[in-house]
Amino acid sequence: MHFLRLFLLLLPLISISVFVPNTAVAQKVSEATELDQDIQKKVRNLFAEIGDFSNVFITVKGGVVTLKGRVLDLQQVARAEELASKIDGAVAVNNLIDVETSVEKRLTPALERFQERVAQFLTFIPIIIVGLILFAFVAFLGFLFAKMKYPWDAIAPNPFIANLLRQVVRLAFIILGVVLALDVMGATALLSTILGAAGIFGLAIGFAVRDTVENYIASVLLSFRQPFRPRDVVKIDGHEGYVIALTSRATILLTFDGNHVRIPNATVFKGTIINYSLNPERRFSFELGVETEDLQRAVKIGLDVIKDLSFILKDPAPDGWVSDIGDSSMILWFGGWVNQIDTSLAKARAEAIRKVKLAFEAENIGLPDPTYRLRIDDTKSLPVPSKSKLKAKPSNKTKAVKATVVEEAEMDVSPDRDLEKKLEAEGQRGGGEDLLSDAAPQELS
Repeated sequence: MHFLRLFLLLLPLISISVFVPNTAVAQKVSEATELDQDIQKKVRNLFAEIGDFSNVFITVKGGVVTLKGRVLDLQQVARAEELASKIDGAVAVNNLIDVETSVEKRLTPALERFQERVAQFLTFIPIIIVGLILFAFVAFLGFLFAKMKYPWDAIAPNPFIANLLRQVVRLAFIILGVVLALDVMGATALLSTILGAAGIFGLAIGFAVRDTVENYIASVLLSFRQPFRPRDVVKIDGHEGYVIALTSRATILLTFDGNHVRIPNATVFKGTIINYSLNPERRFSFELGVETEDLQRAVKIGLDVIKDLSFILKDPAPDGWVSDIGDSSMILWFGGWVNQIDTSLAKARAEAIRKVKLAFEAENIGLPDPTYRLRIDDTKSLPVPSKSKLKAKPSNKTKAVKATVVEEAEMDVSPDRDLEKKLEAEGQRGGGEDLLSDAAPQELS
C-alpha cells in the first residue's frame, strides 16, 4: 500500500524527465529545417533574378547547399557556386552542375540574345543617325577651316609646313567629332577602348617605321632651319653636289658627275653640313715638290704667278709657304681665293697649277722624280763593268736647260654651264614637294 502511494507521487516527475528532452530536440530540428528552407528560398530567389540558372535545382540540408542541373558554360557553373556561398547561413556548397551539351538548348539562348540586340539596335538607329550627322558637321567645319589660306600660309615658313598644320587641324576636328558623336550615343566608354587600342597599335607601328618617322620629323626641323638653299653647293656625309630639293624623306643632291644622291633627312639633320655657296669667296690650294736650295725664291715665284692670274682675288690675297719635306723634294703649298659665282674652283686650281709649273721650269726649279737607293750586299756574283763603259751620269742640275718663258693665254675658268643647265632642267622636271624656300630665313649658326 505504501509502495503504490510512493509510485503515484513519483509518476509526474518521471514523465517530466522523459518528455522534456524529446521536446527540446524536436524544437532544434524544426529550427534547423526552417533555416535550410530559408537558405534554399534565398538561393532560388537570387538565381531567379539573374535568369541564367532556370535549370538549376537547389537543396539545402544542415546548411550545405547542393546544386544540380545544367548550364550553358563553365563560367555559369563557377558563378552559381559563388552566389550560393554568399548566402547567410550557408555552410558549404556542393556544386554538381553540369554543362549543357544539347545543341538546341545552347542555340536557343543565343538566338534570343541576338533578337534582343537587333531590336535594341533598331530602336537606337535615330540616335546613331544624329551622332553621324554631328560628326559629319564637325569634320566638315575642320576641313573648311584647314582649307583656308590664312593663317596657315602666313605662319608657316613653306607650303609643306602649312599643309602639315592643316592636317593637324583636320585630325583635331575629326577627333572632336568622334567624341561628340559617341557622347550623344552614350558610348563614351567605347572611346577609351578605341584610344587604348590606337595607342598600342600606334606604338607597334612606331617601332616598325621608326626610321621613316625619324626622317619625317627631321624634314620638318630642316624646313624650319633652312641650312641651305636650292642650288647651293654642299657637302653632306661625304657627298658633294648641288642641292636639288628637300623632300619629306630625303635631301636630293646633284653631284658634279650628274648623278642623283638621296641622303636621309635624319642623317642630314644629325650630320655635318658644309655649305660652299653661303660665302661666294672660296680658296683653293695645291702642293708642289721642288728641288732647289733657294726655297724662298721658289715660293715668291709661285705667288707672283698666282697673283697675276685674272680670276684670283686681290683681297684676300693668295699665300704660299714650305709645308713639308718629301722623300726627294721640298713640298711647297700655295693657295688663292676666287669668286665662285663667275669662277669654277676646280678649273681655277688646275690653271694655277699649270702656270706655276711652267714658271718653275722656266726658272730652272726642278720638279724631281722620286729617287731610290739600292743596297747590294753580295758584290762578287755581279759582273764588273769596264772603265770604258763607266760614264758619269749628269745630275738634274747639269742637264737642266734654261727654258723659254712662253706667255700663254689663260684657260677658261668659268663655271660649268652644262651642269647649270642640267640643274635647271632638274628643277623644272621635279615639280614635286620641296621644303626649301628662298623667302624663308636661313640658319647661319
